[in-house]
Amino acid sequence: MFDRRLVSNFDWVLLLTVLLIAGIGIANLYSATYSWRSAGTPLYLKQLLWLSGGVLLAQLICLFDYRHLEHFATHIYGLSLGLLVYVLVVGRTTMGATRWIDLGFFNLQPGEVIKIAMILLLARIFSKATNPFGYGLFELWKPAIWLLLPVLLILKEPDLGTAMMVIFISGTMLLFAGLKRATLIGLILLGALIAVAGWFGLHDYQRARIRTFLNPDADPLGSGYHIIQSKIAVGSGGFLGKGYIQGTQSQLSFLPERHTDFAFSVFAEEWGFVGSSVLLFLYLFLIVWALYVARRAADKFGLFLAVGVAAMLFWHIVVNLGMVIGLLPVVGVPLPLFSYGGTSMVTMMIGVGLLMNVSMRRFMF
Repeated sequence: MFDRRLVSNFDWVLLLTVLLIAGIGIANLYSATYSWRSAGTPLYLKQLLWLSGGVLLAQLICLFDYRHLEHFATHIYGLSLGLLVYVLVVGRTTMGATRWIDLGFFNLQPGEVIKIAMILLLARIFSKATNPFGYGLFELWKPAIWLLLPVLLILKEPDLGTAMMVIFISGTMLLFAGLKRATLIGLILLGALIAVAGWFGLHDYQRARIRTFLNPDADPLGSGYHIIQSKIAVGSGGFLGKGYIQGTQSQLSFLPERHTDFAFSVFAEEWGFVGSSVLLFLYLFLIVWALYVARRAADKFGLFLAVGVAAMLFWHIVVNLGMVIGLLPVVGVPLPLFSYGGTSMVTMMIGVGLLMNVSMRRFMF
């Protein structure tokens, strides 16, 4: 029987915040691609289509109780892992990376799907375990294997940025679940050792990105070009910006990848410090609201789901903004709900749907 409380507790604040950010992103995409001449469908219309599909998918997710997902978490994880194997075998290769499955009407990126799968799986694991004193190192072997398998497959594509996101999301959920102090210190040391050893396993272009991050002026017309032009665009926006469709870095095509990785650079140049502050405030409000949903969740599974989605949004925002202003290496992480990308948009909207589901059912026990 339909419960009217589901309608009365629908999270309009969350949905409207997401739509506002995505709407600004589509307007920014229109400006970023204004000077492009293409016979096909403009990118901003494609993004609007993906947003519409994502909103519909989010509403469909709200129709069933999120608790049912706990029983299918391992199945969803296994399917996502299978897609990562499949993409390595028959996936479409672009610019030396095999990350997409060509479905004809849509290029699916399994690396995005695995983020949701890991959130569901870890929420199931941590919600069932009761450990008031925190997890020890030897109690984490199973979650570590679940995490290691997709990360290794993603690095094989190669896609360092997505692998980092999966690790950051999982690590945030683990920290929230609780760690013993000795375990935390041990994981930090282990991570440092892996990072040092991992340097020798990186591809040449990935090492170049890190060197460029440390000294972008060493190769201003080569590997340092992207970040230098991005910093020029952000800085030239000043306090109020140059105006809509008036950014010289984007309209004169100095800024590469301005519809994806460096979409925020376009926005900052056109709207300046004031506009950027408004957008950052909206993102901050979205993260805080996601944590508010987590705090009000009716059960531990819903709590960890909301924390996982909040972590996914948070780390994408931090890494992308760090990239475009030169605080972090360029690793190809999109700005959520803002940068162009069908799979990324749909993945984020699935996360939003999970948040709304948890929020709507906070009164049910």
